[in-house]
Amino acid sequence: MDEYVLLGKVTKPHGIRGEIKVYPYSGDPAGLGVYEQIWLAGDTGEKTYHRIVRSRVQGRFALLTLSDCTSRDQAESLAGQELWVRRSEMPEVDEDEFYLQDLEGLRVVEYVEGRRDGRVIGRITGILETGAHDILVVRDGTREYLIPVQSGFIVSIGDDEVEVDLPPGLLDINS
Repeated sequence: MDEYVLLGKVTKPHGIRGEIKVYPYSGDPAGLGVYEQIWLAGDTGEKTYHRIVRSRVQGRFALLTLSDCTSRDQAESLAGQELWVRRSEMPEVDEDEFYLQDLEGLRVVEYVEGRRDGRVIGRITGILETGAHDILVVRDGTREYLIPVQSGFIVSIGDDEVEVDLPPGLLDINS
């Protein structure tokens, strides 16, 4: 697993004292305030360390004050960068919970009651955030399937595969 977990994106500066406005990918802006240490990465992917000294919520966004960002110009230079935290600082998830990004690369297998050898649909190559619910992007080499992350569709998640129980015809719509 990756050492860092992607949590959001800096959208723009807020005010004149270096505060940054961050869109949280989880949809929970208050959740970003629990971290003291973050890493920001721009187009090159190189991560730079920053310490959060204050956080607050404004609608769907988190407003963060960083120890080393004290002017609007500095905050503007961070716009567009992605916000990461160390995986070791993430809260532990319950047995029936998971972090979406941990699903990338796993095999997707169709659930067949009473059997463990359902048809392999493909591998998870990405996750789309649509607002209503997230969508797993699954590829089998030539085709791409879009599978909603919705209660009842995901039967189980193992170390190397996700077992899904999909409504009849869902895969046909996507192919």
